[in-house]
Amino acid sequence: MSTDTEIRVQGLRALVDVLGIVEAEKFISLILREPFDYTEWQQNLWPDKSVAEIATL
Repeated sequence: MSTDTEIRVQGLRALVDVLGIVEAEKFISLILREPFDYTEWQQNLWPDKSVAEIATL
């Protein structure tokens, strides 16, 4: 199991790899600025996909 620090580092690396440093920082600032319920967001993210379809994404 990863430590909290390792998870943060991996998450930041993933964001930077996909978005680039500027957009990754913008994403983080958007998340921090607005009230955000991650669980609710995940439940509504792919309403037309089955669990099996999501697992292959």
